[in-house]
Amino acid sequence: MGEQQIISEEGLRKLEEELHELSTTKRREIADRIERAKELGDLSENAEYSEAKEAQAFNEGRIAEVTALLKNLTVVKTHAKNQVGMGSKITVEANGQSKEFTIVSFNEADPLSGKVSNESPMGLAFLDRKVGDSVTVHTPKGDISYKITKIS
Repeated sequence: MGEQQIISEEGLRKLEEELHELSTTKRREIADRIERAKELGDLSENAEYSEAKEAQAFNEGRIAEVTALLKNLTVVKTHAKNQVGMGSKITVEANGQSKEFTIVSFNEADPLSGKVSNESPMGLAFLDRKVGDSVTVHTPKGDISYKITKIS
């Protein structure tokens, strides 16, 4: 994870909130579950204890992952309104249909809701383009041509 990655301010905020939640609330909840499970007796055959310890390991792993991720991020604050960048909402035409996409960081991507990662083939194709530009995106289903009609 030594490679610098870019992220929007909103994406950074979400990661910081997740880290806070994992390291405070979630840790406490898991510790309480472990204590309750210990009270049930024999730990060698205690399913509740085993499940709580697995949850603890997963939670600590995610805390380490998010912490390492936060150390290797570059926050992108703004983008030019006449050029596609991080946070841009764009309207494109493809095959006679109009579609809207938002260019977001890797951890915010949600293709089903139109949030496209800046690192994806589609996101990379749109970055730094302007209204009127046409781009071709290589997909598993074949090449798709898009024409950018609006940037906001």
